[in-house]
Amino acid sequence: MSAWHRYDSPLLPAFHERFEQRWGKDTAPFLDPELHEQPLPRAQWINADTGAALAVVPVWTDDDDTHRSFAVFYLPPAGDIWLLRPGSTGYLQSPGTEHITLRNDAFKKAVDHAETFIHGPEKH
Repeated sequence: MSAWHRYDSPLLPAFHERFEQRWGKDTAPFLDPELHEQPLPRAQWINADTGAALAVVPVWTDDDDTHRSFAVFYLPPAGDIWLLRPGSTGYLQSPGTEHITLRNDAFKKAVDHAETFIHGPEKH
């Protein structure tokens, strides 16, 4: 039985803190716990035995918040933050519904990558 469990509460603040420690202040608006409108979808898991965590979140730059992709971030128990590469997960964020399928496909691909990281390729 895996010690990894889905964690459906708000995004853990440690993702934002460790990202900014590594890449600088104000570099992660997509992980900011003060963000009132949480961009969806997203997913996260925690490992109860080790304290490690994993999250799939939409990411963007301040210059262009319509072109987004999903990133998979891993928090090892000893600190730091790792960016896992799920491949191309780009999509357009728009107020309309025309891009929802592309967004959902990109999210599914990133979640599949995260679950493979957690459980291994043979169990996924």
